[in-house]
Amino acid sequence: MLDQFRYAGKYDKRITTYKFWQEGYHAIQLDSNEMIDQKIEYVHQNPVRALIVEQAEDYLFSSARNYSLLGGVINIDKAD
Repeated sequence: MLDQFRYAGKYDKRITTYKFWQEGYHAIQLDSNEMIDQKIEYVHQNPVRALIVEQAEDYLFSSARNYSLLGGVINIDKAD
């Protein structure tokens, strides 16, 4: 895997050894509860899509546990 990270940073002058993060970002204004809920659900589903867990609340480091009333590693303020 380190070879892949090294190759990813090979042609970028800013990278000295490994490139771990992908390029690019774009800001999205979260101006409605519906939009906020959509983004929270997207983040909660990442470990499921990556086949790490079967259900979002099974991932120990996810706030999905808090939303499912299971308790998580950290306390959160849920979006209402």
